[in-house]
Amino acid sequence: MDKKEEKNLENLEEQENSLQEKKEETQKAEKAPKKRWYVVHTYSGHENKVKVNLEKRIEYMNMSEKIFRVEVPQKTITQVKSGKKTEKEEKIFPGYVLVEMIMDDDSWYVVRHTAGVTKFVGSSKKPIPAKDSEIKKIIHRGQTSAPKIELDVKVGDKVRIVSGPFAEFIGDITEVYPDKSKLRANVSIFGRETPVELEYKQIQKV
Repeated sequence: MDKKEEKNLENLEEQENSLQEKKEETQKAEKAPKKRWYVVHTYSGHENKVKVNLEKRIEYMNMSEKIFRVEVPQKTITQVKSGKKTEKEEKIFPGYVLVEMIMDDDSWYVVRHTAGVTKFVGSSKKPIPAKDSEIKKIIHRGQTSAPKIELDVKVGDKVRIVSGPFAEFIGDITEVYPDKSKLRANVSIFGRETPVELEYKQIQKV
């Protein structure tokens, strides 16, 4: 075998070794656990405490490479009382916290034994990861949803309309739709009772 043939043979062996190494790396990457979102059940009203406690444990126990994000999905609600507006955060899913993590025995232990956590959603031995599409919808909903308005009014109350085509009229509430932040009221127009639908932001309680 001359030197040229030896060189070609060496090149072939190098190429084969390189391909084998790449194949092994790919197989390892495929077998490596992936980070997924899991849903954790908590004691009611303890969601934010669990988030704080878990984030402290992640730092203290050096688990930042396995547990990445802890989220308590919330939306903003605007309350109107006595003509004053106040805003508060309301949880979209009371009693649940979302955790993005690579699931193994260590990360499971850190999350499961955080104060306030009762269990993972799924079987007791094998938590079930949530679908990424569902998680995106939940987080997106909390970030982009329009603030919901709550108003302390009921049927029979009198309200002053402050905006829209019926501004400055006084109406008597006949129906309330809190889920839509709307109500229906009878307004006297030219001596005639006329039902109109109004948004909470269009009125003030008299």
